[in-house]
Amino acid sequence: MMELKERITAVLGPFQLACLVTINQEGKPWGRYVMIATDEHMTIRCATFVDARKVAQIEANPEVHLTCGITDPSDLKPYLQIQAKAKLITDKSTRHQFWCKPLADIFDGPDDPKYGIIEMTPYRIEYWAPGQFEPEVWQ
Repeated sequence: MMELKERITAVLGPFQLACLVTINQEGKPWGRYVMIATDEHMTIRCATFVDARKVAQIEANPEVHLTCGITDPSDLKPYLQIQAKAKLITDKSTRHQFWCKPLADIFDGPDDPKYGIIEMTPYRIEYWAPGQFEPEVWQ
């Protein structure tokens, strides 16, 4: 059986849709869909406009929550609940490294001053599988 971290990494995959939740100025949760990419260290990133409200919310409170793994309810498979610390990254190297063709429909290239990366470092991940009534927890 694969180790928990390997199973988590398999669910995260290279790119996928996730729900990112931040805390707004009224102290209430606010979720939105984002496309995430994850590296071998389980650092999670997504592109953003630097003036997006999620960026202001993260600057005020870096605690975020992600849910990912299931995009088709007719194909139940493992999913993740992720607690992480987030920050905005705008350095040239990271923006160029993260750049991919689909972002060209949104930004004017990797040097667009409106383009940034939200970087999320997980500190707790719950791994849920079909038929499981308690999660396996990575910390």
